[in-house]
Amino acid sequence: MLRALREAQSLIKVEFSVRAGQGEPSGYDLGDISCGGENGTAGSTGHVPDQGMMIYPSVTLLLDSLRTLLTGERKMVVFIGTDTSFRLDFTRDNKGFVSVSAQGTLLGRSSLEDLVQAFLRPAQGLAEGHLLRLPSGDAARSDYLAALQDLRATMTENH
Repeated sequence: MLRALREAQSLIKVEFSVRAGQGEPSGYDLGDISCGGENGTAGSTGHVPDQGMMIYPSVTLLLDSLRTLLTGERKMVVFIGTDTSFRLDFTRDNKGFVSVSAQGTLLGRSSLEDLVQAFLRPAQGLAEGHLLRLPSGDAARSDYLAALQDLRATMTENH
């Protein structure tokens, strides 16, 4: 019981960023992801070779992947960013907790709902701070916004 309470309080922290100095905003802008928990943090910055990624398609893919965990469609999701080798692994157990790992190292565990919220918040922040600068007809913009909407709708349907 005490362990379950501790696990329920575990928080995954996520950050998405767009790299500076890329000129006019584009759906192909490079950016980075950082994800951490009680056991450590993994990020796409500071690696050789560079693990930066096309941030908007990557976050779109990540949100769509998390939706499959939320619907119960999948119990394990492997996320690899677009045009990078940066990877996060998500494994859902039968009690509704998700383990997040990178390079075989457990970063932390969280309830499925808390995990989804931990990714939705920075995804919304990225949309408001950077994505909306893209031209309205940019496919990366529309795909990203659709993934945000779909994940929010799935959260509402499942709870």
